[in-house]
Order: sequence, then structure tokens, then C-alpha cells
Amino acid sequence: MRGRADFTYAEQGKTERPYPAPMTDRWPDGYRLVLRKEELKVDDTRAGFLRLTNGLLNWDLHRRAGLSVAPGTPRAAPGADMASGVGFWRVRYYAPCRVIWVSDAVLDDDGAAVRGQRSGFGYGTLPGHPERGEEGFYAELDEDGRLYFRIAAYSRPANRVVAAVNPVNVRVQQFYTNRYFAAAYRLASGS
Repeated sequence: MRGRADFTYAEQGKTERPYPAPMTDRWPDGYRLVLRKEELKVDDTRAGFLRLTNGLLNWDLHRRAGLSVAPGTPRAAPGADMASGVGFWRVRYYAPCRVIWVSDAVLDDDGAAVRGQRSGFGYGTLPGHPERGEEGFYAELDEDGRLYFRIAAYSRPANRVVAAVNPVNVRVQQFYTNRYFAAAYRLASGS
């Protein structure tokens, strides 16, 4: 039986940031850092937070962003391997990752989301991924009831070939980051 692949980088778990831990410090050196946060203006932010959390954890965010998902589990769970694919029709390149941490929504006695929390997950790259690093996806409901979607990622090219075309790779990452934010709004708003 084949063993499980190891992560392709040494600094695992740096995206795990429970509310209200800051997102702006304690990142590993030598990586390109992406930190982005947007408020999602929806009618009912507590319900939107729950829809977004569910969409993050069951890979709907990735699918709605246009990625194919070949998950090892139907829902993100620590230790689960997954791969998201880009390409056209049947020609797809799948980038393998492993879920490192998961934070589900905290509910009150009535089943509504408690204010002042961050849910989501983070995964790290495995051999075969064009990057080395980690990415975290977060739904955040602050104490004032505002809803945010966040992404935090640190990465560097996995090999010299990817490094040679890094400007293209950075643009692809930006393209999908924009699509993640559009998908997060659709998930939170229920559309």
C-alpha cells in the first residue's frame, strides 16, 4: 500500500487564525502573500454566514469559481486530500492539497450564527501542485453583525518551470481569487 504524500513546504498551519486573531502578521518568510477581505452585503448576515460557511466546507465555493473538484471527502475535514482542476472539457490539471484545519460555525440555542466568529478551512500543497504553500478561506461574522469573506495564502513556485512562468501563474491566481469572491457573494446571498 502506498503511503500518503508529504506536504511540499515546511510551514503548515499558518493560515489557521481563529477570530479575532489578526491576519496581517506571523506569515512565513520567502513566500508571496495574498491577503484579501471584502464585506458581503446581504439582507440577513447571520443566515448568509451559515450559507457561506457551508459553501466553503462542502467545496461549493471552488465549484462556483469554475474549478472542478475531486475531493477525498464530500466536506472539508482535517487530513482529507482533495484536488481542484483547471482546464477545458475533459482536459484538466488537478492540483492536489490536504486540508490542515477546519472551523465550523458556532450556533446559539436557536440555531443562529453567533456574532464574533470566523469559520472556514485551510489546505496545503502536495506533490504535483504547481505551488508550495497554503491557502485559507474564511467566512467572518464580526461583533457588529457584518459579514466578510477572506482569503489568506502564502505560496512560491514548486519548481523552476513554474518559476520561469511565474507572472502567468500569479495572474491565474488573481483570476481565481476574483472568482472566489464573486462565488462567496452568491453563496452568502443564496443566489
